[in-house]
Amino acid sequence: MSEATIASLEAASETYIDGPGALRDFIAEASAEGDFAACSIDTEADSMHSYETKLCLIQFSIPGSLAIIDPLALDSESLDGLVRFVDRFDVVWMHGADYDISLFNSTFGWAPRTIYDTQVAARLLGAGKFGLANLLEDEYGVKLSKQSQKADWSRRPLSDKMLAYAYNDVRYLLDLGGRYLDRLREVGRLDWFLESCRAARDSVLVRSGKSEDDVWRVNGWGRLSPKGLHYLKHLWHWRDGECQRLDRPAFKFLGNQDILAMAERLEAGKDLAPPSYLRPSPIQRLREAVAAAKQVDPRDYPVKHRRGEGPRLEIDEKKFEAIRRVRDAKAAELGIDSTVVATRTAMERLAATNLGEEEKGDLLLDWQRELLGIES
Repeated sequence: MSEATIASLEAASETYIDGPGALRDFIAEASAEGDFAACSIDTEADSMHSYETKLCLIQFSIPGSLAIIDPLALDSESLDGLVRFVDRFDVVWMHGADYDISLFNSTFGWAPRTIYDTQVAARLLGAGKFGLANLLEDEYGVKLSKQSQKADWSRRPLSDKMLAYAYNDVRYLLDLGGRYLDRLREVGRLDWFLESCRAARDSVLVRSGKSEDDVWRVNGWGRLSPKGLHYLKHLWHWRDGECQRLDRPAFKFLGNQDILAMAERLEAGKDLAPPSYLRPSPIQRLREAVAAAKQVDPRDYPVKHRRGEGPRLEIDEKKFEAIRRVRDAKAAELGIDSTVVATRTAMERLAATNLGEEEKGDLLLDWQRELLGIES
């Protein structure tokens, strides 16, 4: 990596956009360049600091220019204009795009049409460590600070350290992405990359969260009886109400293991014993929630259904091992992690005797099927 290249990336202009006028000016200036081949985007949210996750920052780059866009300071018309501007680009580069796509989808009901992910590219090229900081250190010799990784991005003004962190998240992405495309072409994996990126985008957009019947089933619920599940459900909804009241994420109020422990005590007929650090008002509402739960007829307790969806898999172990051997051999030959070729879950479902071929059809991408010799 030449020092001149690094210097040019570090010399890119930086613009902080916190109003409709500033955004219009930036879009006009960028559009005047007439180059809509590619841009890069990253996002920051406040999921670790607020009850409802909201998009707090959009970092954007084109060659020679970086921008930090503050969506909290923009009206809906301005944000619609930003979406239309991004849609003019042929490609949007991101790193670990899953969370960013989810944020855009929940905020705007939209995501860029074509997303290229540097993390996907790095894994297809055999990177063992594929976090952005690892990749930038390997490629450019730069060490990025992680101090602001868990910062509260909803607070204003942003500190100089937070601004530097945000700019650096997109400073190198376009150049890095271009380098990865060249290497993917050289090793004949460009088509794999394109298919993987399309599939990753689509999977986020069709993904559904837990239903209201299951959202309260925190890790560990399986060891509870229907009575214990009943109390867990009421405790979860009590905590959810307190978190809304405080505008605080659940883990900063009361952890899952705490409400699970209380559910187990109630299941066994013991006293509630809430954590000592809770204030009197939440404890009073907690006791009211438990009193209401005790009035419910046991016939209305939650069903203790099996984890996951569909039937329990009946796996042909010989078939599973045959698929795994081929996968591991191909991955070793290519110098990539075996899970890039196929995950254990996918292999188990492929080897299941009680799943139809139609249910197995979407487990692998075309390039993965071809590599493993599995017919569509």
